[in-house]
Amino acid sequence: MPPAADRDARTTARYADLADRAVFISGGASGIGSDLVLAFAQQGARVLFVDLNVDEGEKLATATGGRARFIQCDVTEDRALAAAIDEAEAMGGLDVLINNAGNDQRLDLAEVDADAWQRLVDVNLRHQFFASQRAARYMMPRGRGSIINFGSVAPEIMVPNLAVYSACKSAVRGLTRSLARDLGEHGIRVNSILPGAILTEKQRTLWYPDQASIDRMVSQQCLKRELDGRDVAQMALFLASDVSSACTAQDFIVDGGIL
Repeated sequence: MPPAADRDARTTARYADLADRAVFISGGASGIGSDLVLAFAQQGARVLFVDLNVDEGEKLATATGGRARFIQCDVTEDRALAAAIDEAEAMGGLDVLINNAGNDQRLDLAEVDADAWQRLVDVNLRHQFFASQRAARYMMPRGRGSIINFGSVAPEIMVPNLAVYSACKSAVRGLTRSLARDLGEHGIRVNSILPGAILTEKQRTLWYPDQASIDRMVSQQCLKRELDGRDVAQMALFLASDVSSACTAQDFIVDGGIL
C-alpha cells in the first residue's frame, strides 16, 4: 500500500474557479458525502449540504470553519428538497449540484415488497431527477452549471441482494445522458460518478469488517490499495470545475480498476 504522504497527495489539487461558487450536496453528513463537503469547502466554495443526521451534519459544518452550511432534509420529500436547493441558490447563485444521497440496503429478493421498492427508488433515483429539475431552473438563465449524479459499479459487478439499488443506479446512467442532452444547449453539464468499493465507515462495518476481507477486495482491483471518499471527492472537484468544461453525458468510474 502506498505511504501516507503519497495518498495524501490526492487532496492537493486546487481549482481556483471553485472559490466562492455555490455547491449543493445531498447526503453530505457521512460517508462519501462528508468527504465531498470537506473537499469543496477546502477549495473555498460556499457549500450547502443536506442529510437526515442532525448531529453528524452540524459537527461536519463546524469542522469546515463556516465554509459549509447544514440543513436537515429528507431528500425523498420533494418540497423539502426543493426548499433546500432554493436556499443554495440564495447563497449567490447555484453553480454545482451533487446528487450523492443514497441507500445501498441489501435485501433478499423475497424481502422486497412494494413499500421497500418505493422507499429505495425514492432515495436512490427519484430525488436525483427532481433535484436536477429544480437546480436547472436556476442554472439555465445563467447559461452554465454542473450537475453530478451518483451511480455505482454494483450493477456491472452484480453485487448480490442489490436488485432495487442496482436498478436505480443503472437508471441514473440513462438519466444523466438524457439531462445532458436537454440541458447542454443552456451550457449545463451533467455527468455521473460510479464509485467502486469505497471504504466508508458503513462499508467497513457491514461488508469489510477485518483486514482479510479488505485484502480480498483490494486483490480484485488493478490498483492494489484501499479507496476512500477522498478518491471520489477528487473526481467531483474535477467535474465541478471549468477544467472539465468539455465533459458531459459521461460516466466516471472510481473503483481502482475492478478486474
